[in-house]
Amino acid sequence: MKKIKSYLVILLGVILASFGIGMFCIPNKIVGGGVSGVSTVLYYLFKIPAGISYFAFNILFLIIGLKKLSKGFIIKTIICAGLMSFLIDVFLTFPPITDDVVLASLFGGVIYGVGIGLTLISDASTGGTDILGRIIQYMRPHIEIGKIFMIIDLIIIAFSFMVFGEVDLSLYGVLSLYISTTAIDLLVHKLNVSKLVFVISEKGESVAKKLIEECGRGVTIIDAVGAYTMKEKNMLICAMKENEMPEFQRNVMSVDEDAFIVATESQKIFGKGFYVYH
Repeated sequence: MKKIKSYLVILLGVILASFGIGMFCIPNKIVGGGVSGVSTVLYYLFKIPAGISYFAFNILFLIIGLKKLSKGFIIKTIICAGLMSFLIDVFLTFPPITDDVVLASLFGGVIYGVGIGLTLISDASTGGTDILGRIIQYMRPHIEIGKIFMIIDLIIIAFSFMVFGEVDLSLYGVLSLYISTTAIDLLVHKLNVSKLVFVISEKGESVAKKLIEECGRGVTIIDAVGAYTMKEKNMLICAMKENEMPEFQRNVMSVDEDAFIVATESQKIFGKGFYVYH
């Protein structure tokens, strides 16, 4: 069930990202960076269908990074990039929703950003500069991935200025890039916020067993002593998604009504069962 839900989220993300590009950005010559930006330029420069050039660049990047990227990442990227390439060309057959460049920059950036964000939180990728960024980071691990993306996108926007020769379009491209990046960051941050929970209990082993059976989360047990009573207790540490907290609390209290629970927000948790795009 979780896999089906994940695939549906990825599908929705690809559809939204394609919609933002095909219905807002490309028709208004807005180049907000990425492979989609290059495809926009080639679309107007050589009349090459945007979907075809988008897919071709992704395949090229995947070939370059064949030895540096995981098999799972490559397969997911080919599927997502292929579907996105197809949908971009489909959306381009329809009249654009608006010819107002400002509105196109705003709505195109938001819709595209939300779409990409949904694919990222599902541990998938639509390719593009994501592939190129990962390859560069593999060769230069000291450089932050965000800076790599920013440099690549700014180079592509500068390229669009040389082709179109319009400062306004380039500025709208920067605006769209900023909006889409912000939308991605907000979405990924919101949906990846997790809880780090501490449970103080005299029945630590029983509570831990219950949590592992019912919640499916790993639990760490640490021996502790209550300073007020000087009694030996157990401190359990567990990381979980925010929406798992109510069930977690019920399971703890069902074993030990006197348990003391402290939950704190954690923005980044790395390891099995968690994914944070960074």
